Amino acid sequence: MKRRNFIYNLTALTSGLIVVGKLPANTITNNSSTLKGRVTANNKGISGVVVSDGYSVVATDSKGQYEITPNADARAVFVSTPAGYEFNHDKCIARHYSLLKKNDETKIDFELTPLGKDDNEHQFLIWADPQVKNDSDVEKMMSESASDVKKLVAAAGSGTLMHGITVGDIVWDEHKYYPDYDKAVKKMGIPFFQCLGNHDMDYNKGGDETSDVTFQQNYGPTYYSFNRGQLHYVVMDNVRYLGKDRNYDGFFQQNQLDWLQKNLSFVPKDKLIILSVHIPVHSGTKNKEALYSLLEGRNVHIMSGHTHYHVNAIKDNIYEHNHGTVCGAWWTGPICGDGTPCGYGVYKAKGKELSWHYQSTGEDKDHQFSIHANDYNDKEKQIQVNIWNYDPAWKTEYWIDGKSKGPLEQFEGFDPLAYATLLGPELPKPRGFAEPRKTDHLFKAIVPSTAKKVKIVVTDRFGKKFTATHKI
Repeated sequence: MKRRNFIYNLTALTSGLIVVGKLPANTITNNSSTLKGRVTANNKGISGVVVSDGYSVVATDSKGQYEITPNADARAVFVSTPAGYEFNHDKCIARHYSLLKKNDETKIDFELTPLGKDDNEHQFLIWADPQVKNDSDVEKMMSESASDVKKLVAAAGSGTLMHGITVGDIVWDEHKYYPDYDKAVKKMGIPFFQCLGNHDMDYNKGGDETSDVTFQQNYGPTYYSFNRGQLHYVVMDNVRYLGKDRNYDGFFQQNQLDWLQKNLSFVPKDKLIILSVHIPVHSGTKNKEALYSLLEGRNVHIMSGHTHYHVNAIKDNIYEHNHGTVCGAWWTGPICGDGTPCGYGVYKAKGKELSWHYQSTGEDKDHQFSIHANDYNDKEKQIQVNIWNYDPAWKTEYWIDGKSKGPLEQFEGFDPLAYATLLGPELPKPRGFAEPRKTDHLFKAIVPSTAKKVKIVVTDRFGKKFTATHKI
């Protein structure tokens, strides 16, 4: 069954289950019709705006007009919002698209609103895996995570341009909690774009082509693009459902790669690319080289989630940020499996330059590492430092009782707090499957047992120093 016919029939049969109120008003006729439309602002056509059905990619003419023949498997028509314009949204949920339904319309217009200000400087947040499964999870998401972002947004000031991207696992198989996530987004008060995660899929309704029906009814296409300032944003779906309950892998379907190639043909090579997916590309996507080849020669930052730990992976022109999660170790406590605090990424764009930090929920933005001390032997103690957002451009230094001892030694191991609170069949409660995870963003030093105080100074890749002391 073709995708669009499937969606149409499912909506007709199960409208009580699908959140029909989420559907945009504009829809089109059938998969053989030529669709025409216009992209305007203040009733004037905007030229050069990219419009796509996920297969064909076209740009508007000098009058803002476009024409496209939707593919038989297309789910939506969407506009790639150009720089200098507001993001269309409904209570902060991005609405840059019109879903395709069977009726008689053959015209879809998109109305945009000029920002009225320069957007070369702006910020964005990356939320990985809020993954709520019950009312208790929702309460924590609202009171802890969404409240933390609300404070951050307020501190940034009313004139700051800021948006968010949730990189999948919005819910934990329970689609009935999508409206609660929407409330969290509304509370945060900035436009949010959504990415499909493996726990956002429909199971046992067919193969990959039907696994994202509910997600699309709520949040639109699973791959699309938009622009702000000198940055071009791409959201893609690399969760391939294999047709059996919770059976999936990391893979980019060929139609998405074909679309990306066409989409990038409209993007100058010097633009900074922000590509958001759920499953890490560097470690969990089978055909990652196919994606890398399309991105060759470009400056790219990939944003991912899924793992519930934090990794920065750099490969040639691509920097992948695999984020610690909003829910940490599935809402069982304050940390992820590698000791990274529950939190999210905060990114600042200035022209084509990007800076960032990891924001721990409920903490100051300078909270960038933790310190632990334990007995090593009868005469020595071991200092362990977990620098969760570390990459090779960072530097470390430590002092013992006021004397500099040079850099710390990097090693792979378990974060002490994660090891103490997550290890074992009964821990953590109530989800004992969460286990500590080995990480290489750990650092250590062996010091005399007579030492009284250690001072740690960590310098990030942007030259910002973070300092903390710890009584041994």
